[in-house]
Amino acid sequence: MTGRDHYYNKSKQEGYRSRAAYKLQQLDDAVDLLHDGATVVDLGAAPGGWLQVAAERVGDEGTVVGVDLQRIDPLDGVETVKGDMTDEETREAVTELVGDADVVLSDMAPNMTGEYNVDHARSVHLARLAFETALDVLDSGGDFVVKVFQGQDLDDFRDDVEAEFEYVRTMSPDASRQESSEVYLVARGRLTAPVREGDRLEVTIEGVGSEGDGVAKVEEYTLFVPGAEEGETVEIRVDEVKPRFGFAERLD
Repeated sequence: MTGRDHYYNKSKQEGYRSRAAYKLQQLDDAVDLLHDGATVVDLGAAPGGWLQVAAERVGDEGTVVGVDLQRIDPLDGVETVKGDMTDEETREAVTELVGDADVVLSDMAPNMTGEYNVDHARSVHLARLAFETALDVLDSGGDFVVKVFQGQDLDDFRDDVEAEFEYVRTMSPDASRQESSEVYLVARGRLTAPVREGDRLEVTIEGVGSEGDGVAKVEEYTLFVPGAEEGETVEIRVDEVKPRFGFAERLD
């Protein structure tokens, strides 16, 4: 039995709308994306296989919103937006509906031409649209999963994603067809900090943390500075940035 037959038949037996449901299951099993009570946005969601998995895993306290140009048949516990993600109005509607999301998913793929470079470029374009939406709606520390075809523009796109998240993994779930060039970028920990690693700046130490490090604030973002005392104004270099706090080295 081929991989395609296996997951197709399994989806029919288990009531999923597409074999793609198993891709999200496998990604979630590997990195624990979906948790009870989470708010999840699924871009390019029709026919709804990923929505089914997301709704199961976030539970009754969670929120799941699916977006697609095609109609999505109703699913219990799922809201839908009918629109094209290449349309600014659709992206704005998603942002207004969701507010702050915990996870943004995108399994969007272009209409295939059979020309590898064209299909790759179109997939990167869709992935970038999903990325822009994720930056608009993700809460600090939120996660982003996006499908993209392998090719010459993938590394540049991954670099851009890495700049906005704590870390990024490239993953290929077993449910992907063996002949497919698709991979998934799984970006964890949306960074909304006003600083980035390597930044140099002058700060005033406003207090001392429980571990004895100086505590500085940059636009309400907390930086821990070893070897600094309350009341000092010091020059620092940012060494590590996390969603809600970071670490810096004293330079003076």
